[in-house]
Amino acid sequence: MPQKNLKTAETAETLAKRQRDISVSEFFAKNRHLLGFDNPKKALLTAVKEAVDNSLDACEEAGILPEVEVLIRNTGTDRFLVSVKDNGPGIVKSQVPNIFGKLLYGSKFHTLRMARGQQGIGISAAGMYGLLTTGKSMKIISRTSPRKPAHYYEVQIDTQKNRPEIIKDSEIEADFPQGTQVDIELEARYQRGRQSVDGYLAQTAIANPHVTLKYINPEGEVFEYNRATDIMPDRPKLIKPHPYGVELGVLIKMLKESKSRTLSAFLAAEFSRVTPRVAAEICTTAGLSERANSSRIAREEADKLYAAINATKIMSPPSDCVIPIGEELVKKGLAQVFEAEFYEACTRPPAVYRGNPFRIECGIAYGGAGDADELATVLRFANRVPLLYQQSACAIHKAIVATNWRSYGLQQSKGALPHGPLTIMVHVASVWVPFTSESKEAIAHYPEILKEIRLALQECGRKMGQYLRRQRREADAHTKRVYIERYIPHISESLGEILSLKKKETDNLTEVLKDILRNSRKF
Repeated sequence: MPQKNLKTAETAETLAKRQRDISVSEFFAKNRHLLGFDNPKKALLTAVKEAVDNSLDACEEAGILPEVEVLIRNTGTDRFLVSVKDNGPGIVKSQVPNIFGKLLYGSKFHTLRMARGQQGIGISAAGMYGLLTTGKSMKIISRTSPRKPAHYYEVQIDTQKNRPEIIKDSEIEADFPQGTQVDIELEARYQRGRQSVDGYLAQTAIANPHVTLKYINPEGEVFEYNRATDIMPDRPKLIKPHPYGVELGVLIKMLKESKSRTLSAFLAAEFSRVTPRVAAEICTTAGLSERANSSRIAREEADKLYAAINATKIMSPPSDCVIPIGEELVKKGLAQVFEAEFYEACTRPPAVYRGNPFRIECGIAYGGAGDADELATVLRFANRVPLLYQQSACAIHKAIVATNWRSYGLQQSKGALPHGPLTIMVHVASVWVPFTSESKEAIAHYPEILKEIRLALQECGRKMGQYLRRQRREADAHTKRVYIERYIPHISESLGEILSLKKKETDNLTEVLKDILRNSRKF
């Protein structure tokens, strides 16, 4: 028996014959839960989200006020057609197959600028999921100008080679002058509720007040969110990496690939906020010559350079690469969806984590039809995109439960959200949002981000606390006034008896006491 087992055992050579490269498409096809396609309900939301995010990014980059139409139609048992159309700049013909039929393909991954998409995975992954579950191609119609014909593509993704397969390519007559329409048929389930397409699009309208959004759900109901402003948000500027955010391995790679002739020129050319004076200071601290050839810096020297960078005081990166929504528009967005008595918003100054600039915005809506015993509603956004899943794993949730809401007049159990008719909105805007996974559902717990969120919540909380205390004072004063008014006639009658006043004088005294009460500042 032992000899038989030896004959059937694998050798290094036989194992080596079965080893091969794994395509990124194959990996994500097997691990689609990493991209947000865990279950049919979430798959529908993720497909809509990726298509809408692409539409909004395209419109904003072209300086066009976005008009987006979302249609979801039931095509069979657990099958839906998702169609998203925008009025953006369109896509040039040669780029359509790669954008929709190849994973990790895009223009944003290598840039440092605030954008909804980052990794070049989303819309092509949605098409791949549709292909895996229904066998149907993704259909794209794109038109770049009213004077040019529209291009129609049917594209599939070759998961073994991670490249697009063009099934159909033709010119057609489109019913829109400019823009892109994407149709994906997929296995999914439509449900209402907070973690639904309905909730996602309502929250998208809050964080994007410059967008006009039309949505037709599978039941034929039409929802229209008209834009609250005609002013486009400023376009975020592209920045270079900040020295504090670069790790040693990345620094060594940058040194090898640099075309700068000297170390000083390399530092000034490749990083933001590094002037020739700062570059000279870094070189001196590292004990390296400013004129050293950057591509010939040894690993030990790179180690000293890395330490010198972190020991040198360098100005924070510029903040014009991150564009906040703005306090007034946050309040308008909340008022568009939530009917409340009190609205407050706060935009924090720019801050930095790992060299990446970011800004935190917070909005609060209190009162209205909400139940005082229910937990507060939390709306989380990253670069204007709603985050609907993994709330408890997110830095925003952690900062909210760590805030002492009792000091602002609300009830709160330890380690829980506050109670009350309260909606809390938090927006994290950054050139690189640190998500906990590729599905972009929760933000990582960086201390700098947690601190800024907490400060924004406290600023809004203080103003809400002032409002609640004022409301309670007014309510108490009203109660006292009603109570005193009830006894004024009795007081007048008693005084009349003591002072032997006539009835007319007693009535006049009653009116005088009422006037005094009415004019009292305490009530």
